[in-house]
Amino acid sequence: MPPSFLPITPTLSTAHSGIPSRLLPKATHAKNLIYNGKTVPDAAPLRRGLPVPQGISKTAFLVAIEELRSALGPDHVTLNDKEVKNGWYMEHPNTHDMMPLFDSEEFIASAVVYPGSVEDVKLIVKWANKHLIPLFPISIGRNLGYGGSAPRVRGSVTIDLGRRMNRILEINADDFTCLVEPGVTFYALHEEIQKRGLGDKMWIDTPDLGGGSVVGNTLDRGVGYTPYGDHWACHSGLEVVLPSVGDDGDVSVFRTGMGALGVGGENTWQCFPYGFGPYNDGIFSQSNFGIVTKMGMTLMPNPGGFESFMYTFANESDLAPLIEIIRPLRISNILENVAQLRHGLQTLSVKGHPRTNYYNGSGPMPDPIIRQHLRSTATGECAWVYYGMSYGPAHIRGHKLSIIDNEFHRIPGCKRIDPATLPADEYFWSRDRIASGTPDLEELKWVNWMPNGAHAAFSPVSPIKGADAEKLYGLAKRRHGEQGLDLMPAFCVGLREMHLIVEIVYDGTDMGMKKRVEKCLRDMIDDAAALGYGEYRTHLALMDQVAGTYNWNDNALMKFNNTLKDALDPNGILAPGRCGIWPKRYRNRGWELKGGETSTEGAGVAPIAGESKI
Repeated sequence: MPPSFLPITPTLSTAHSGIPSRLLPKATHAKNLIYNGKTVPDAAPLRRGLPVPQGISKTAFLVAIEELRSALGPDHVTLNDKEVKNGWYMEHPNTHDMMPLFDSEEFIASAVVYPGSVEDVKLIVKWANKHLIPLFPISIGRNLGYGGSAPRVRGSVTIDLGRRMNRILEINADDFTCLVEPGVTFYALHEEIQKRGLGDKMWIDTPDLGGGSVVGNTLDRGVGYTPYGDHWACHSGLEVVLPSVGDDGDVSVFRTGMGALGVGGENTWQCFPYGFGPYNDGIFSQSNFGIVTKMGMTLMPNPGGFESFMYTFANESDLAPLIEIIRPLRISNILENVAQLRHGLQTLSVKGHPRTNYYNGSGPMPDPIIRQHLRSTATGECAWVYYGMSYGPAHIRGHKLSIIDNEFHRIPGCKRIDPATLPADEYFWSRDRIASGTPDLEELKWVNWMPNGAHAAFSPVSPIKGADAEKLYGLAKRRHGEQGLDLMPAFCVGLREMHLIVEIVYDGTDMGMKKRVEKCLRDMIDDAAALGYGEYRTHLALMDQVAGTYNWNDNALMKFNNTLKDALDPNGILAPGRCGIWPKRYRNRGWELKGGETSTEGAGVAPIAGESKI
């Protein structure tokens, strides 16, 4: 049950992961909505005790933990041996997935360690290699819907890089770049730019929610909603700690691009990402090949004006012709940002009310019911809503907006919604803030759709073509119908591709519903792969399956990834299983999850010749 009193949400003045003070009232409201929907306690004792990783005894593990505490200080190593506590978005756990598809004690850490420097990270890597204990690094751990802070291997030791490595090392107002550590959130970077009086000069690009790590989101190839929305494309320069110990007893640290220069590299590290020789950055995104401790990022110049707009489209059948209209406009940058085309049901869900406010029946909410409730909203009755933004001085915006208006009105029943008619709390204004580089918190509200709200995403990528959109929407609708789940899709349109993001909201305490959600997700992954569409990221539980769909030429890509893994991490200590990449100690021992499993663990790990026993 929700507690009778909810503590005040931490702000950035008190915690690196806190909320900006300007958003505190909104955070308080969102938090109350979340807790009002909880039907179970927020915390529960660990039923299975300390989750010791396979391959080491509990006694040996505790001795190793004491060794690490002596090296780093007792305050910087915490055992996870008492309870599972979920919290909420701004006070999330760093030990497990607060929105689990499996039991909450499956994807769970044995301990959390908090390094304060690159030297500390190297020390932790040496320790893990000595004792053959798996590590799982996180920056902030708010990748909710994809596994959050949870390690793929039960009992891994989480390296929380954010708590003590959260400095904004540089904001360069001349070349519009920054250099940050893993604990810097989008909230923190935006607020620092404002504090330095640079807000009128430069913007950041932010995802739907601003509490995530700039480093973590970029390494997972997340997106935002300005013209700089492809975060990986906008990064420049990494500092990486490798997971192995060399013959000299040391752990390697290197910088990519211009940062690798022996003298003066810092001058151009964030200006030019490639340097000389092979471009290595890519192997550290969505992988388990190294621990990134610093990253450069480009910042967007203030375009001299902006104007958000919203269109609605009446029928589901408008999807294909609309996508055909969007593609040339997007490729030519008339549609300038990574905008969203959302299903009408999301207009209801993002208001933060439970589903039962609209419908009490089983199965997906019928379309006539959705339309009935949409009639009473400022958006009005519709099937699709397009949120976009135009940038630049007024006369330039006017020219582009006129082209967009003429093209969109080729769809019968198209309506442009006048922003002047929208109340201040309408979701449109949240998209307006995000698309102009100001992190917000509104997106949390749709998790209230279900009690004990949790969510997991189906996230395939396709060309920007009407036929592709119809196929993806059709398979999602069919699979959601089979499992009795509400379908809330959003197409996020890039320059040459579009991401379909389907968030399934479920009751995190309902095991039957979670099984239906997993079945729906797994079926959609296979359906999409059969049509030539692959996920761009996925939940921990689904990584093996998704990696398996990238199987051209007898799984040549995975064979290459395995070769890299074994070369860079011969003891297999760093994030085993992440993105489906298993080190040889775990490989072919039943750790892969393909559907129907009740446990996330395999049948042990292979011994390494000469490994020490305590």
